Amino acid sequence: MKRLHIDCSMGAAGDMLAAALLELHPDPDGVLSRLNGAGLPGVAFRRERAVRGGIAGTRLVVEVGGHVEGDGEHGHGHGGERNLEEILAMVGSLALPEGVRETAGEVYRMIAEAESRVHGRPVGEVHFHELGAMDAVADIAAVCLLMTELAPGEVSATPVNVGGGTVKTAHGVLPVPAPATAILLEGIPSHGDSELSRELCTPTGAALLRRFVGRWGAMPPMAASGIGHGAGTGDFPGRANLVRCTMGEAVDDGVEIGRDEVLELVCNLDDMTGEELAFAMERLFEVGALDVTVLPATMKKGRPGHVLTVLCATGRRDGVLHALFRHTTTLGVRARRCRRWVLARREEDVALPDGGTVRRKLSQGFGVQRAKYEYEDLAALARARGVSLWEVGKDVPGQENP
Repeated sequence: MKRLHIDCSMGAAGDMLAAALLELHPDPDGVLSRLNGAGLPGVAFRRERAVRGGIAGTRLVVEVGGHVEGDGEHGHGHGGERNLEEILAMVGSLALPEGVRETAGEVYRMIAEAESRVHGRPVGEVHFHELGAMDAVADIAAVCLLMTELAPGEVSATPVNVGGGTVKTAHGVLPVPAPATAILLEGIPSHGDSELSRELCTPTGAALLRRFVGRWGAMPPMAASGIGHGAGTGDFPGRANLVRCTMGEAVDDGVEIGRDEVLELVCNLDDMTGEELAFAMERLFEVGALDVTVLPATMKKGRPGHVLTVLCATGRRDGVLHALFRHTTTLGVRARRCRRWVLARREEDVALPDGGTVRRKLSQGFGVQRAKYEYEDLAALARARGVSLWEVGKDVPGQENP
């Protein structure tokens, strides 16, 4: 299984996360080209090298109408304003994959809901300064696209350093973390920094961490295949102002392999067709569900219905809940936290006699070892050859029955 670990010892901002992930991508220029062609009005992306604390990294520069807006600056008062509906409409029209657009919309909705709680106003009445809103949308779109293309099976992160002191906002000088950031970090391990009078974690960074991270703490066992450094705008003496992202394959640490916690979200449905359920299941997997099951059930008054159960990492709760309410007819979702033990997993490519390859999933731990070939790879070969799955399976080494 592919793991991604984020070091938040210097906090997290949207541009820093995107820059670190960009260093892990095999085609960073291609990513920038896709982002610049996505249709964000007046927005241009570019990358530049930066050194922070003697460590070289990448800085993602986002220009909005020719103006470079710092992700950590919340005190801007120039430009017009946009409400959440306008921002979500813009995100929904971007020339990016549907799953990326939906995830980006969920992340911005998290920020809007946090601002709504801060100001005691309905979400629809919350307004964002136009340049700041566009800058945040740009960073969110970049991170969502990169996470989709890098496709880690598990995302972990260290406790978040929020910084210290105060921060200037459009509503005055406020203590760090800013109120919206504090709300977005609810339930997430975080700590202050008495040595730096500076905001280190922004609302954008907090929302992205909440959406993607499913495990908090030290880096889990992995064989690193790449390390990315995303540089912040400030340079602090004696500190490397960087977010570090490490990508690698999970390895067996010899102790309780893969022990973690997941959320089980359950709802009853009695007014959805099979096609509607299948579509909802696809959307749930796109937003990070680990597993989705549907069981038949008899509802009140003898109506036939279904029980839909979703397993997800705790950090992906909000995105999965949004998808459940958006794509099913449920009026309420039950939740419980579950501890689980899983085998360590990884994938490898297996060469075929005709020169093709298929992926083989390997799992081990607790004294067992298992292997299974990826169904989609076998199915693609069967379609290409015009044969059955069973016939393809005969050509796969060690695979007698697919």
